[in-house]
Amino acid sequence: MIEVVDPIELQVIVGALRAACEEMGAVLIRSAHSANIKERRDASTALFDASGGMTMQAEHIPVHLGAMPAAVEAVLHEDHSAGRSWILNDPFKGGTHLPDITVITPILANTNTHPSLSPSPLLLGFAASRAHHADVGGRIPGSMPADSRTLAEEGVVISPQPLSDARIEEIISRMRQPAERRADLRAQLAANRVGVRRLVELAARVGVERLNEATDAVLDYAERRTRACLASIADGIYEAEDVLEAAQGDIPVRVRAQVRGERLVLDFAGSAAQQQGNLNCPLAVTRSACYFAVRVLTDPDIPPCAGAYRPIEVLAPAGSLLNASPGAAVVAGNVETSSRVADVVLEAFGRAVGQGTMNNLTLGDERFSYYETLGGGQGACADADGPSAVHVAMSNTLNTPVEALERAFPLRVVEYAVRRDSGGKGRWRGGDGVIRELEALREMELSLITERRRHGPPGAAGGESGQPGRNLLDGRVLPAKFTGKLHKGARLRIETPGGGGFGHE
Repeated sequence: MIEVVDPIELQVIVGALRAACEEMGAVLIRSAHSANIKERRDASTALFDASGGMTMQAEHIPVHLGAMPAAVEAVLHEDHSAGRSWILNDPFKGGTHLPDITVITPILANTNTHPSLSPSPLLLGFAASRAHHADVGGRIPGSMPADSRTLAEEGVVISPQPLSDARIEEIISRMRQPAERRADLRAQLAANRVGVRRLVELAARVGVERLNEATDAVLDYAERRTRACLASIADGIYEAEDVLEAAQGDIPVRVRAQVRGERLVLDFAGSAAQQQGNLNCPLAVTRSACYFAVRVLTDPDIPPCAGAYRPIEVLAPAGSLLNASPGAAVVAGNVETSSRVADVVLEAFGRAVGQGTMNNLTLGDERFSYYETLGGGQGACADADGPSAVHVAMSNTLNTPVEALERAFPLRVVEYAVRRDSGGKGRWRGGDGVIRELEALREMELSLITERRRHGPPGAAGGESGQPGRNLLDGRVLPAKFTGKLHKGARLRIETPGGGGFGHE
């Protein structure tokens, strides 16, 4: 007879799983060599059960975590054995965009630690880590071209495959700064090994069967709490529309949200068709943005696991901007289109939105690759001003500290400051953006993938929009998407958007 997991034991298991994920993240960040991971923490870790359901995640990067289940699903039915890990970055086979490389390690219980088990190892689940690598090959250093039109231009495509020392060497041989790539991949492997160790220890302490029961209970608990939150929202249709700023003009993103009892359907029919540029994204990224927005609308304390997403259905037509076909360029879809998907869901439910862009900046040559996302203003709430100078929505990274940046790269920070009064006015003001001005100390390639340069982030309930952002090169305004040269002595200035205000003043 299966015993019901009592509330205290449930919280203990939740805490143990969460602690394991956080420890995985700490190992990854402290072991990595690239500034993008060790300084900005552009990486995520999670644990999955044997059926591929996410049992817990660390509070890392929303766009990574909501899409990582697709990566585990891509290798779920492979032959798993002790010591064998898997690697992938193909956006149409479990990935998001090419710089995000995922490493997945099966968690196996064996007869040495569990004498009561059968001789064959038992699959307990998977440990997974995803990290944004500062370069993965491609046409330009940093692998974030603003003007790519095919996936091949954006870097090395890694289909799901076993990971070994020989495979690492083969992969990094096609990327810039291979020693740094090797170190970061090994850091991911080390993080996964910690997740494996902690779950095996937990199984030894409570028993495999009890662990599986408790894990299922965590998922069911998260589902119940999400359903309760959705039930508190009035049944009906909620709609919103916003745009992405492509070179050829504005691209519409539309959502029709239907709340019916304890369920939510998010339908993106009416959004733009697949584009020739790189704002496309795979369905996994669209789902990830939706899950983040629903987490904001419900209760952020709900355990972040597969159970929390069971009452949510996401629909996007195949071959559209939000469910692109294999081979499409997607490098901006993961970082910018995901932000807009989250925005329209929040707008549909009457929320003021934040800056709505990650302000992606990539600089480099054959000797270095620097990638950064920049913070901005968050939207105001119904009872508080929005915070200033924070990474908003689908990004949850830190900045690169000035000292680390100037030591590691041929750059000088001229100015780094809050962009005062850039938040939207209202009863509650939107948060302010930031100013980041850099001087190049030698010639390098530049790529900018930004949004909200033509349209400021909308406010709500009568609140005003935040100010749009600006990109300037030696005082000359650059477009939202730009690829070119940054000559020695040139100064690049990025002013990020403010958040939308809430309510009439």
